[in-house]
Amino acid sequence: MSESCSSEPAASRCGCGSDVKFDGATPAYRRALAGVITINLVGFIVVLVGGLIQGSASLSANALDFLADSATYAISLWAIGKSVGIRTGAALFKGLSLGVVALSVAGFAAWRAWSGAEPSGEAISILGLFGALANLVAAALLVRYRDGDANVRSVWLCTRNDLVQCLGVAATGLLVWLTGSRWPDLIVGVLLAVVFLASAYEIMRQARAERRAASSGRRQTT
Repeated sequence: MSESCSSEPAASRCGCGSDVKFDGATPAYRRALAGVITINLVGFIVVLVGGLIQGSASLSANALDFLADSATYAISLWAIGKSVGIRTGAALFKGLSLGVVALSVAGFAAWRAWSGAEPSGEAISILGLFGALANLVAAALLVRYRDGDANVRSVWLCTRNDLVQCLGVAATGLLVWLTGSRWPDLIVGVLLAVVFLASAYEIMRQARAERRAASSGRRQTT
C-alpha cells in the first residue's frame, strides 16, 4: 500500500518513495498481528493433535509451522517501533527459525519414509482445509501490510506460505486416499521444507540489506 508524503511520522508510513518502509508502528497493525498470533495458536493445537494421531508428515509440518509462526509473530510485535538493528535482528531470528522448521520437517518425512503405514487421506484433507481457512483469515488481516520492512514483510511471507501450504496439505490428503500410499504425504512434506528454506533465505536477505543500508546512512551523517 502507498501513502503520500505528509507530516505523518515516518515510523507509521507504509511508503513515501522507495526508501521508506512501513515498520508496523501503528495501532491497526498491532491489532492485526495480535489477531494473527491467536489464529496460529489455535491452528497449532488443532493440527498437532490430528498430525500426531495420523502420523502424517505434512500435518506435522503444518503444526510446527503454526507454532513457529506464533512465536515469531510475537517477536515481530515486540520489535515494532524499535531500532533498525533490533527489527532486522528479529527478522534474522525468524529466518533462522523457519530454516530449523524446514530441516525438522525434512527429517521427519525421511523417518516416516522408513516406518509406519499411510495416514488417513480424509483426515489430512479436512485438517488441511481447516488450516487454509485459518490462514485465509490471517492473510486478509495482513494483506494491506505486505510491503513493509523486513520485520513486517516476514510476517506476510510466512502467512502467504502457510495458506499455500495448507492447500497443498489438503490436496495431499486426496492423493493419499486415491493411491492408498503414504508417499504423497512424504513428498509434500519435503516440498514444504524446501518452500520454508526459500522463505527463510528471502527474509534474511532483506534483513541484512536493511541493516547494511542503516549502517551506511549512519556513516554518511557522521
